[in-house]
Amino acid sequence: MTTRSAADLLHEARARERAVGLTEAAAGYEAAIEAAERAGERAVLAEALRRLAVVRHRCNQSVEARRLCERSFTVARETSNDILAAEALNTLGGIDLEAGPLADARRHFLRAVQLGGASRELRARAEQNLGILASIQGDCEDALACYARSLEAYKSCNDEHGSAIAYHNLGMVSAQRQLLDEADRYFTQSYEIAVRVEDTYLQGLCLLNHAEVYFARERYEEARRNAEAALGLFDGGVLRAQAYRIIGMVYRDTGRPALAEARLRSALELAVTTGSVL
Repeated sequence: MTTRSAADLLHEARARERAVGLTEAAAGYEAAIEAAERAGERAVLAEALRRLAVVRHRCNQSVEARRLCERSFTVARETSNDILAAEALNTLGGIDLEAGPLADARRHFLRAVQLGGASRELRARAEQNLGILASIQGDCEDALACYARSLEAYKSCNDEHGSAIAYHNLGMVSAQRQLLDEADRYFTQSYEIAVRVEDTYLQGLCLLNHAEVYFARERYEEARRNAEAALGLFDGGVLRAQAYRIIGMVYRDTGRPALAEARLRSALELAVTTGSVL
């Protein structure tokens, strides 16, 4: 019987995570960790520990996730692998972003950029995370700067999907700051890429958030068309509720009260069903 290498087990676990589910992926990462420890493959060990940490966090086991991630960082530093160490820091920041102090999240993201900045792909993700953090804290200027650096890094490594996400994030912050021309341009650029890479969820987000910009500019027909197109791309109730809300507001502001009431009622019913706030 042929014994599979730790690297093969890690690759298989990643495939399981994408195609099967978290339980199967966790078992695969645990097998990769055991094999890497036996073989002394420290780089594979650091990566498997980090990926298992992500799975544990997604299963609401944040304490265990943090422990695994800290061990991944230690293993990577012991082998002088700055990129893997920075990956662990970026993941730790992501855990803190959702389940820990935001100050710790920022510290981890900044250190990830400092330590692993030679990797453009890692720098793109860490800057994106810093942008999300700045947005949460209401610092729009910093968010725009972080998202712009993230976009530059994604473009430098020819990552179209990452670029599309960065353009969308720039559009969101620009809209929040009432920079509507910039928001218009960013959402258009994000949507065009999302179509090319066949990301229907991102397409829907672009259409929906662009509809908000059109509504703010009193371009009601374009707002309605975008919101209706977004409806066809979303299964979830929360985003469908937001689309109905925009359509209802368009009908309200263009003198069609009966249609407005119907769409706003649909939005409210979906919001109540999903427990979301309109």
